[in-house]
Amino acid sequence: MRDSDSPLESQPGPGRLVALVALAFVAGAATGLLGAAFRASLDGADRFRNALIASQRAEPITGFLVVVGVCAAATLIAAWLVRRFSRYASGSGIPHVEAVLRGLLPPAPYGLAPVKFTGGVLAIGAGLALGREGPSVQMGASIAIFVGRTFRLAWADRRTLCAAAAGAGLATAFNAPIAGAAFVLEELVQRFEVRVTMAALAASAAAIGVSRALLGDAPDFDLAALPTVGAKALPLFCVLGAVAALFAVAYNRTLLATLAVIDRVPLPVEARAGFIGAAVGALSWFCPGLVGGGDALTQNALSGSPRLEIVALIFLLRFGLGAISYAAATPGGLFAPLLVLGAQSGLLFGGACRWAFPTLEVPIESFALVGMAAFFTGVVRAPLTGIVLASEMTGNVNLFNPMLGACAIAMLVPALLRNAPIYDSMRDDLLRHERRRATAAIGGEAVVADAPPQATPAP
Repeated sequence: MRDSDSPLESQPGPGRLVALVALAFVAGAATGLLGAAFRASLDGADRFRNALIASQRAEPITGFLVVVGVCAAATLIAAWLVRRFSRYASGSGIPHVEAVLRGLLPPAPYGLAPVKFTGGVLAIGAGLALGREGPSVQMGASIAIFVGRTFRLAWADRRTLCAAAAGAGLATAFNAPIAGAAFVLEELVQRFEVRVTMAALAASAAAIGVSRALLGDAPDFDLAALPTVGAKALPLFCVLGAVAALFAVAYNRTLLATLAVIDRVPLPVEARAGFIGAAVGALSWFCPGLVGGGDALTQNALSGSPRLEIVALIFLLRFGLGAISYAAATPGGLFAPLLVLGAQSGLLFGGACRWAFPTLEVPIESFALVGMAAFFTGVVRAPLTGIVLASEMTGNVNLFNPMLGACAIAMLVPALLRNAPIYDSMRDDLLRHERRRATAAIGGEAVVADAPPQATPAP
């Protein structure tokens, strides 16, 4: 529809803005409800997987095959749902949301939300190292598109509502309302817009209000208040930023290379997903605590209690597991696995600093927390989101200064190495796939149909 067809378009500016913010509250509340249900379902799936493993211990061989078979089947079904009903539900979904906001792809059909929800529960519940935030973000965007079309909003307003509800999805996933709003401006639209800001704040507030009413309001991670860092120790956190950035660049390249390799395997997508699920199921039999989203691993790293040699092994394992899990083409995000790796890398660096400087008075947990923000920044290139996210998830606000230094370096190093942000690379890959698909569908003319007519690429 044209902008002039919108009943809200003819209203004066203040009335239209009030209507937009009111609808942002509606879309945010719906996103919070769906996101809370998604989180609760994932918790239930984790409990089911752990109970299944425990119940099969009495028969080692048969039990092992049962666990492997269940995980393989769950992952295969998740990939089939995506291929059969909603191809845009594959992976995180954030690259697709960004492409929609830039007018490069059409919004996903309404069937995305149930596929994303069910497929995410199956895949993450099977133990794949994927996060809940990607599905929550994309489901929030899908809800906003539905609300916008229902109220016949112009594309400019639908775009604003879509970005706001997507941020509300992130806020719900991590119980981090400010990070959700920051994510909208820093990553999704990548510029400050007053209308988007108001809608994002309204949507995040509504989403968090609903989700906390259902799930509680405690931070995701239990971490005692950490002391501020003195000026003498700040250079160490800048070095941590450089180390985290190098790990982040390696992770980006590993992830993209794994996706390219798996894509060339001459098997149906469901079969590839099934094999990956079976491998993850086998790992879960021997090490059930190492699979899944990884919140428990992040909590252990933030507690500073694990032996560092064990942390190093877990870091290497999760580094590869995250890339392989994402290659299964099932619903699931990147943020939660990134936080695991960031906390562990920070903990390892902090242990090295404590060994090199025995008189250092900085708690090792401080390095783990700053490592979360720095590694996230190195991968995504959204430092403000990373800083606020790490702070809100742990309830600690005393480390902003070392986080700023670490994240500045974590932005600088990938820029010098000419490594693109992960979502930029994934969005480009998604657009290439869509162009090839369109070319095959219409016999040579590469056009993506039904793109929003009023949308223009962001500068």
